[in-house]
Parts: sequence; structure tokens; C-alpha cells
Amino acid sequence: MQPNEVTDVLNRPASQELLARNIARLGYVAGDGTPRTVPIGFSWNGTEIVLCTAKNAAKVNSLRKNPAVALTIDTEAHPPKILLLRGTSTQETLDHVPDEFLQQAKGMPPEQAAAWEAEVRGLYEDGMVRIKITPSWAKLIDFETTLPSAVEELIRRKNG
Repeated sequence: MQPNEVTDVLNRPASQELLARNIARLGYVAGDGTPRTVPIGFSWNGTEIVLCTAKNAAKVNSLRKNPAVALTIDTEAHPPKILLLRGTSTQETLDHVPDEFLQQAKGMPPEQAAAWEAEVRGLYEDGMVRIKITPSWAKLIDFETTLPSAVEELIRRKNG
């Protein structure tokens, strides 16, 4: 997929709505060679998905070995809106809690956000790993203007 095609998908209003959420599902190849999918908090900085995790998280070593990832960001309502992304991850080991991780408190009542931040700073006092993913492929499925590729193909065959 060409970069401008990825940008076109990411700039759609439904994609922007999904990129404003704070939980995605990260798919990667684990150290034992089997696939993994884990829910993880994220932020979108306009060009990259930013994930933050513990330095000792299993995914850190797995992504060092194989940085290829897939992400799914979706809604629970029917029909769902789904943003599928693929890319290559990069990592940066930090000696502090990154601002991107603290942004996950958005939407919490102020007292709850302050308590959460204090807990996070205590737990990750030796720092975290920041993982960045620049999408190289993107597909939006909103069941209004876009459908899964297999369903689009079935419709073309039926109407064609």
C-alpha cells in the first residue's frame, strides 16, 4: 500500500474517531514463534501509534526479534467500526513514564486520574519502553461505506 493511500484511510472521519480511542489489540509473533494478540493502551500522534509498556514485558523481546505488527482498533456497538493497521515497530527504552502513557487518563475524573498517575509513577519508577508504529497498511471497515474485502468480493460476484 502506498503511503498516500494509508494517509487517505487514516484521515477519514471514522478512522480519526477510532484513533482517538485508547485501547487497541496488538498482534505480533511471540518469542516461541506463535501468534499473540494483546489489548494495550495507545495514543496517536498524527503519524504514529505509540504504545508504552513495562521494560520486562514479553512483547518487548519478541518485537526486538520481529518488529512486524498488526493493530486492531474497534468499537463494541453494532455495526462495529474497525480500523486495521499493519506496520513495523521501533522501541525506545526510557528512564521515566512517557507522556503518551499518562495521556491514557483522559476521560477519567480528575481525582481518579491523579491517583492513577501516582500509582503508575510508583510502579514504573525505573521507566518504560515506548513502542512506535508507523502504519504501512490501513483498512477501515465501517459497514456503511466500507466492508471486509471478502464481503465486497461476494457482492461484486452476485451483482456482476
